[in-house]
Amino acid sequence: MSTAQQVPIQHEREARPLKRHRSASYYVHRARVSLTTRVSKIVCGIFLTLLFIVGIAAFIAWLSLRPHRPRIHIRNFLIPGLDQPTGFDNAEIIFNVTARNSNQAIGYYYDSVEAFVHYRNQVIGYAPLVDSFYQEPKNTTILYKVLSGATLNVTSDRWSEFRNDRALGTVVFRLDVTAMVRFKVSTWDSKRHRMHSDCEIGVSPDGSILDSYKNKRCPVYFSN
Repeated sequence: MSTAQQVPIQHEREARPLKRHRSASYYVHRARVSLTTRVSKIVCGIFLTLLFIVGIAAFIAWLSLRPHRPRIHIRNFLIPGLDQPTGFDNAEIIFNVTARNSNQAIGYYYDSVEAFVHYRNQVIGYAPLVDSFYQEPKNTTILYKVLSGATLNVTSDRWSEFRNDRALGTVVFRLDVTAMVRFKVSTWDSKRHRMHSDCEIGVSPDGSILDSYKNKRCPVYFSN
């Protein structure tokens, strides 16, 4: 032959992957898994939505019902005759404070309200203010008392100490108002807590409260 006879080249076709024939149970299983996943997602979504709504409602309720402590203010404090050398014979301490309930929907039950007057960390006067009372929300109660005689322990030596402080311009006392307090929300009452309110008070040489102490808000704390 003058020309080489070309031998036909036969190209092998690429082998195609065999299709697997899955059983009906396989597809049923996949459908169940898919349905279970969807139901789980729906249930989780509903739960998270309800949790969010409950959280928002609880937060709103807390904002509207969160309890504020009673607000105690010293309005007046007077020791008549402080300018007299022997005033201890008829010594008196006259004071009034206000107890304010600033809550929107919480009331207070006050039991055994008492007042203690301190001078240089010594109790010089004590008296009960009121046995008990209920204070409505957004309400102010005036507590007034005159300490004298058996309720006031002022000796000549103590009066001399008053006079020495008076010569310096200010005599400082501390009024401690205590009470057993319960909180009331609708028909629910809390347990009793002991409230303390410490009011530092400065009086001028004539025995009247200094302007810088008048209407001062007193710190309030609770103990068991």
